[in-house]
Amino acid sequence: MTETILGLLRHGQTDWNLALKLQGSSDIPLNETGRQQARTASQHIFQQDWDVVIASPLSRAKETAEIVAAEMGARVVLVPELIERSFGAAEGMLFQEWRKISETHEHIEGLESLEDLNIRCENILALIKNQYDGQRVLAVSHGALIRKLLSFVSSNEIPRDGDRLGNASLNKLTFMDGLWTISDYRPETLGT
Repeated sequence: MTETILGLLRHGQTDWNLALKLQGSSDIPLNETGRQQARTASQHIFQQDWDVVIASPLSRAKETAEIVAAEMGARVVLVPELIERSFGAAEGMLFQEWRKISETHEHIEGLESLEDLNIRCENILALIKNQYDGQRVLAVSHGALIRKLLSFVSSNEIPRDGDRLGNASLNKLTFMDGLWTISDYRPETLGT
């Protein structure tokens, strides 16, 4: 049976990452450090390891993907399902503030629920399995979505409590024999 590999590359740094602000579906661009992280990541990602590069349409992921794909001589396919979780009215809020509000389960206008995010993760994995069966897919996306995909596949074992996915970190999932598994968990930024 063929295996399908899904590489989950987090976008490079933005000014809001640096300020520890919740970005969500707000279209915050890469900063110069983020562009350099993407260039460094591209030195650790080899063309022969991937058949296709897909990305969230948000500019921070799209630009990261374009930098990496240019080094590989590949083109980027935008996949709207890879967009970051919407945090609604909480976007722009400091992460510490978000944590306090989320613990109280206060209603936040426009927040994508965890149930909806789980359904989206199921749909993403089905899309990869069906559309890219037997291929090696490098997907450039976002921290909260990648965390949820890792958690979903590992039955909430990974990422571990306190683990932070670095900007331009690469984690890999493998689909084989009807099951998705985490085949490589590396939360640190590539090249560090």
